[in-house]
Amino acid sequence: MTGWKLGIIGGSGLYDLEGLTDIHETAVETPWGKPSAPLRSGLLNGTPIVFIPRHGHGHTISPDSINYRANIDALKRVGVTDIVSLSACGSLQEAYAPGDFVVVDQYIDRTRNRASSFFGPGCVAHVPFADPVCSRLSALVGDAAEQASAPTHRGGTYLAMQGPQFSSRAESRLYRSWGCDVIGMTNMPEAKLAREAELPYASVAMVTDFDSWRETGDAVDVAAILSVMKTNASKARGLVGHLATRLATLPRTPSPDGIETILDAAIVTPRDSRDRVLTSRLSAIAGRVLGE
Repeated sequence: MTGWKLGIIGGSGLYDLEGLTDIHETAVETPWGKPSAPLRSGLLNGTPIVFIPRHGHGHTISPDSINYRANIDALKRVGVTDIVSLSACGSLQEAYAPGDFVVVDQYIDRTRNRASSFFGPGCVAHVPFADPVCSRLSALVGDAAEQASAPTHRGGTYLAMQGPQFSSRAESRLYRSWGCDVIGMTNMPEAKLAREAELPYASVAMVTDFDSWRETGDAVDVAAILSVMKTNASKARGLVGHLATRLATLPRTPSPDGIETILDAAIVTPRDSRDRVLTSRLSAIAGRVLGE
């Protein structure tokens, strides 16, 4: 083993992984509630993998109802070292067509009323988030996407919307005017929580449609999206397979972006002022620095 334990968060259309061996499922309990589904662990091409379907088995959880904190805590709790997010998205750029994969490197968060931090009253932390994904993991994911024959764009800004409704035409055109490249409903607060958990995170946004900004375009059609989603899911499984093969030959070292030690200077509440109930809930996420 090379030290990697890769967490895969599967989005719409990706509810399982093919090729896993030595499979076992674990129903992980977290202080934040239940994850979307039991974690499925196994080996893929020599790399330990832990898979969770973001929307649950059978797609029963809407984007605004996902327990993002429980999902990230559960992955951290079972020893995952890095996370790759796979999710469906709409395109806000002509050059990003249905079937294309975008390795996201920036976000604009337009979600609301979602628990977006593990920290809070009684233990306050401010983690840096200027560069929200791991540069090394994103590069490896981009390589794997190309090996899976997916038209791949390295870099792109993801507009995270609340959902579950799609955008109005006015909203879609506004986000396009901001320079956003893709739009989705699930990468936030997921990426923020992964950063607080000191887990390197990379995101592949798989384009299913052109959203609703085109002057002559049709509105977003779920039936058309589902059709593209099937093809994308097949390429996503290929991506994960190629990535697992690469990681099996690459000894893991800390992220070059310093993500595994991001909490060293992030917690601002002095030790003697911290709420013991909250810090006990943070045992998996921040036990390294809290001493819990």
